[in-house]
Amino acid sequence: MKNPSIAIIDYGMGNLRSVQKGLERVGHAATVTRDANVIEAATGVVLPGVGAFGACMENLRSYGLVDTVRRVVDRGTPFLGICLGMQLLFDESDEFGPVRGLGVFRGRVVRFRDQPGLQVPHMGWNQIRKQQPVPHLEGIDEGAFVYFVHSYYVVPTDRSLTATSTEYGGEFTSAIYRDNVFATQYHPEKSQKIGLKILENFGRIVTSHRPC
Repeated sequence: MKNPSIAIIDYGMGNLRSVQKGLERVGHAATVTRDANVIEAATGVVLPGVGAFGACMENLRSYGLVDTVRRVVDRGTPFLGICLGMQLLFDESDEFGPVRGLGVFRGRVVRFRDQPGLQVPHMGWNQIRKQQPVPHLEGIDEGAFVYFVHSYYVVPTDRSLTATSTEYGGEFTSAIYRDNVFATQYHPEKSQKIGLKILENFGRIVTSHRPC
């Protein structure tokens, strides 16, 4: 059997090298690629993202990767979405929109409401509260601090998707989990020891996964 491989999807936007280095630091090699065949053959896939929702979707389309992402998820491949990579999994975003997303999950992406004393974007360290048992969060304490940089957040139609929530002018979904998919609004690659533990857990899940 081949050694497990992790593909980091390169569609021109995202902290690709930071994610790659984070995975390597916890002992899991990863390849940055936009080759659909490599992505679909991988035993684990990461969709990172930084920037505008619409531009990211356009890049995914231009590289022919929209159906690739959907197939990887449908196939049951361990999948990690990061920041915009989580938002893209939903139906649509209000950012310069509405703009259609990948539609893997029902729901929309909305902007933080303007409130006195609330800075947008939400930037810096904030706490997460676990909403369900998630293998990616094993060994991580309730109320752990992770790093955020975003102005928009997801509102899942199915609230049982929520893996962690965070308080910022109200409670919002800061991570989701369903079957083979775990995705975070926060950046594991910027969240020091906590983030490395999340990446380590993801790598362990990839290693133990047996394709159907």
